[in-house]
Amino acid sequence: MDRLFIMDAQDYDPSLKRFRRPSARGIIIKDGRLAMVHSIQYNYYKFPGGGIKSGESPVSALIREVTEETGLTVIPESVREFGSVLRIQLSAYDDQTIFEQENFYYLCDTKDMLQEQSLDDYESEEGFTLEYVLPETVIDVNKNADHGGYDRHLIERETKVTEYLLSKELI
Repeated sequence: MDRLFIMDAQDYDPSLKRFRRPSARGIIIKDGRLAMVHSIQYNYYKFPGGGIKSGESPVSALIREVTEETGLTVIPESVREFGSVLRIQLSAYDDQTIFEQENFYYLCDTKDMLQEQSLDDYESEEGFTLEYVLPETVIDVNKNADHGGYDRHLIERETKVTEYLLSKELI
């Protein structure tokens, strides 16, 4: 998979140990809108997806995570590689560890019927909600809303991927 870009905060000592947590994220486009997860608590948009478990393929993680976070069912035959984003920064949980995350983005289609979400505790607390939004809305909210100090690197990553989609005229 081609890398779209690297986000390196350079806020760490390179000699520190690294914690790697790859993820898979879905780009779902319907009628010129993106299927996004909206965090009600911190008012930001993100592509549905999350961490790849040990022994799990990126596509399997994509399918699982999209269903858990949104209730949408990915059509496996529709999954196409889009690109990856490498994110590197000092861990928010351990100042002696570098957090490194390769985010694998896939274009995919979903079935029309919704299932019930299966959110983790923090996702429920944030009020993760599926919304179909214009890419311009994603960019505007992610760049200009008050996110209450939430992870600016994550929000910036999702904004840049949305801008990239627009620049390639995929939406």
